[in-house]
Amino acid sequence: MEPSSTPAGGTPAADAHTYRMPLPRLALSPDVSHGPLDGAWWPRCAALELELPSLVDSLEPDPDTTVRVTVDPAEWPDAPHTVMSPGREIAVEPAGPGSAAHVITLDCGTVGRWVLLVVPPEEHAGTAARLLAAAADPENPLTAARMLTLAETGLLGSTTGETQ
Repeated sequence: MEPSSTPAGGTPAADAHTYRMPLPRLALSPDVSHGPLDGAWWPRCAALELELPSLVDSLEPDPDTTVRVTVDPAEWPDAPHTVMSPGREIAVEPAGPGSAAHVITLDCGTVGRWVLLVVPPEEHAGTAARLLAAAADPENPLTAARMLTLAETGLLGSTTGETQ
């Protein structure tokens, strides 16, 4: 988080404390995806209530729009039912049986649905970059679980979801 204590006039105020959440580490398909994913998200930590507001704000520009998020209960076992964000409340639901692992789904009122691979927060930066790029490739046919497996074994291509 970047603290800012300088008001618009340019002089610091003793009681002014404004914090901005960093932009989410996110890669999205440039067009309509032809694969099972629309991109990938690499949260900085496992606290969904801290990470989710900046992700939602980057995908749904209208703060008055209802956003419903479905998460993998294995990844987010203690996920809250709602997450508060400035100007909005985000509904969070666990994914049902048979749903894709390592995926978060965001149903946004004005922009539609996003299905994203969740890159584990502790992932090495190089591996995370390959996963973000592969998941955002509209020609990538791989599932989230398959991409993570290939990444663990070092077989995920450097720019696409194809194996080397």
